[in-house]
Amino acid sequence: MSFINQKLKIYAVAVLGSGMFLACAQTKTATAAKATTQTAKSGKVVPTNLKWSERMMLSEMQRFPEAWMLDFSKSPKWTYPSAIVLDGAEQLYIKTGKKEYYDYISGFGETLIKDDGTIVTYDLDKYNIDMLNSGNVLLYLYEKEKKDKYLKALQTLRLQIDGQPRTNEGSFWHKKIYPYQVWLDGLYMGMPFYTHYTKDFTKGADAAKAYDDIVMQFDSVQKNLLDKKTGLLYHAWDESKEQAWADKQTGLSPNFWGRAMGWYGMAMVDVLDYLPKDHPGRERIISYIKSYSDAVIKYQDKKSGLWYQVLDKPLANKNYEEATASAMFVYTMIKSVNKGYLPKSYKAAAKKGYDGIIKNLITVDENGVVNLNKCCAVAGLGGKPYRDGSYEYYVNEEIRSNDGKGTGPFILASLEFEK
Repeated sequence: MSFINQKLKIYAVAVLGSGMFLACAQTKTATAAKATTQTAKSGKVVPTNLKWSERMMLSEMQRFPEAWMLDFSKSPKWTYPSAIVLDGAEQLYIKTGKKEYYDYISGFGETLIKDDGTIVTYDLDKYNIDMLNSGNVLLYLYEKEKKDKYLKALQTLRLQIDGQPRTNEGSFWHKKIYPYQVWLDGLYMGMPFYTHYTKDFTKGADAAKAYDDIVMQFDSVQKNLLDKKTGLLYHAWDESKEQAWADKQTGLSPNFWGRAMGWYGMAMVDVLDYLPKDHPGRERIISYIKSYSDAVIKYQDKKSGLWYQVLDKPLANKNYEEATASAMFVYTMIKSVNKGYLPKSYKAAAKKGYDGIIKNLITVDENGVVNLNKCCAVAGLGGKPYRDGSYEYYVNEEIRSNDGKGTGPFILASLEFEK
């Protein structure tokens, strides 16, 4: 009898269990169906009633479900564009408290940094200054989570600064494979990280020395890359004057590339977030932002409010209004106005540029996903195949949509306008 009771008991539990499983499955299905119905009803994956900063951020998360994918990466790779978009995610998390933004940032750190602090795909010996930029994400995550692996990775990146080759004057080479070359890009790639790391981890005389070194990087660029006639800065300078792209007298590259100038502006305005208020170089950097903005405004298209791929040749064949540079200029100027580095009168040029981006370069899909179009995918100098820095070279590089080098600055600029 007890054996039959036991069998009946097992059967009852099995039936009850399957019923619970079925009920659970039905609940999940109902929830999913409800979500699908809601999406179907509104037809929007990204709600259109949000501010542009969130609309673009959510669109990026839709396109690139994992943050390491942001540079169109097919597998996890330590690269720099992700960090710019994640800077926007960080600020949106502070502003909205929505955990999805924090999780997106955190996922980047979890994937790219191994438990022993090793950075996936990173090679210190290459001394590539581009690789410092994503250190900004780790500075944020370490501050929040205090994970030892982030601290170890940060210390590795800081070691790169100590060994980075320099010109005779002390400017960082862009990469070990690009000897004696200073690129405007490098100021953004390295200096905000260097300044932020110094503020968080370095004290006393060592910190003072680091801050002086950082300011000197900007002083050196102003001295060696500035064109006094236009107020614009050339893409790069070869101290050795040996590169085929370098002018034999000056060592300068031949053109004013929009995004190179964009990087430089963002570098100045972001470094000031961490440079001590009483540092004597602070006012100099602010004066550089003023002369830089004056030059940039001079080359802003009067009708569209945008800027061209090659800044000073708007009417030349195949030149085009380029998204990443336009977003970077807008961000640099509006943030400078908000911080008091520029007079309020500069807001008009920034707003004209921002409105120009939304009108001419932004498209919105039926499902609400926002796209930023006409982004130059990449441009550089030298290498293989050889990039000669000619006008023809810049205007023939690949153009694509939703590049993090444009969407990131657009999110950051939007946040500044939304303040």
